[in-house]
Amino acid sequence: MAASIVESVMSFLGPQVAGQVASQLGESTETVQRGLQASSAAMLSGIAAKADEPGFLSQIFGLITNPANSAGALSSLTSGLGSPVTGAGSPLGELGSRFLSSIFGARQSTIADAIGQTSGLPSSKAMSLLTMAAPLVLGALGNHVRENGLSASGLANSIKSEASGLQRFLPAGLLSSLTAAPAYVANQTAKAAGAANRWLWPVILLAILLLGVLWFFNRAKAPVTETVQNAANSASSAVSALGDFFKTKLPNGVELNIPQFGIENKLLTFIQDTSKPVDPNTWFNFDRLLFDTGKATLQPSSQEQLDNIANILKAYPNVHVKIGGYTDNTGDPSANMTLSSERAKNVMDALVSSGIDPSRLTSEGYGDQYPVGDNSTEEGRAKNRRIALRVTEK
Repeated sequence: MAASIVESVMSFLGPQVAGQVASQLGESTETVQRGLQASSAAMLSGIAAKADEPGFLSQIFGLITNPANSAGALSSLTSGLGSPVTGAGSPLGELGSRFLSSIFGARQSTIADAIGQTSGLPSSKAMSLLTMAAPLVLGALGNHVRENGLSASGLANSIKSEASGLQRFLPAGLLSSLTAAPAYVANQTAKAAGAANRWLWPVILLAILLLGVLWFFNRAKAPVTETVQNAANSASSAVSALGDFFKTKLPNGVELNIPQFGIENKLLTFIQDTSKPVDPNTWFNFDRLLFDTGKATLQPSSQEQLDNIANILKAYPNVHVKIGGYTDNTGDPSANMTLSSERAKNVMDALVSSGIDPSRLTSEGYGDQYPVGDNSTEEGRAKNRRIALRVTEK
């Protein structure tokens, strides 16, 4: 029985495994071993940093305890030569990809760059190394959980207690970039800032009030009426484009009222058609989700469609899905990437709140990548601001 999680993980990253990976990357065994250790330490540190986030721990533990993450799968992964080391195409490799995405999300390239700099690897090879390390770390954690009979909270507590010991494997400064400051630190900082600036609020509120009064008495009523009417017409047009609503009964007896051309009917058709395999390029766009402008907060009107998707997933328990978030190209690309990631994660969290096992879900933000409309027009930009769903298992 390993004395610690760090030892459990690092024991799988010896010269034998590092040598196999090094032969694929065309690098020295020592360089690759340093990179594997840094990649593994980054993942463990990422888990420790996010362990207290709602839904995160159950999602990670679901991947760790997934039946595909067996001792035999890990043994096969570490003993094979060539491509099997990457886990490509294997169930454990797929779990590793989801594991990596759950921890780092859109920051994977940033983490890989830091690992590459400290280990002397190009960024592209460092990203490959990070991808190869993910199923190894996932498998090592699975073994540790089985051998020590750990629960999700027990695993999290163990990782957090050992987090300081991971620093020797991490590139300088990487630990602080894995996540924001711990919640209690952020709260104390916010409280201190609030106390220091509390006297400013009356001035700010008075200014806002005066501006509101000026706007009220000077606004042009006709354009406002026109804007409201245009928004109403746009919403009505969007709903009518979905076709007639009809009732359909799911295998578990739940009855849904869904539109003919909506995501629910498209998803059901895809799931039920056994001739259609899982396809990495087949995405279904949500059509009745609304967020607060510029924020990741879902509006209450989105709940109906979220409930429908949750009911479909409950009726087909073998189905796994990925949620993708997208924006138009307006504004800062980094901010767009963050917003798209947060929106996709909030949709995933909403499905978890509706009773879907987190291990069946992943999310990722793509920012302004993969546009489906012309960003030079408002209509095209509206199409690009979307949340989509892809079936990864069925």
